[in-house]
Amino acid sequence: MRKKITLQEYQDRYSYRIQIVEPVFSSIAYCKGLNRFNLRGKRKVNGQWKLYCMVHNLKKCLDGYNEERGYA
Repeated sequence: MRKKITLQEYQDRYSYRIQIVEPVFSSIAYCKGLNRFNLRGKRKVNGQWKLYCMVHNLKKCLDGYNEERGYA
């Protein structure tokens, strides 16, 4: 990984990842309070994760909708 990260191509790719992916995880973990899963089992954890992702996406949609309408 250290060899790859020294190349400019991978540095550009990694900086793009920080812009796109990291805010989603920080929003889910910090703002929505998911710092650990409450359920056991892969199926249940997947369901809980998908629920949190759905809430995150709905919030983004509603923020865009409210911006269009002029709501704060």
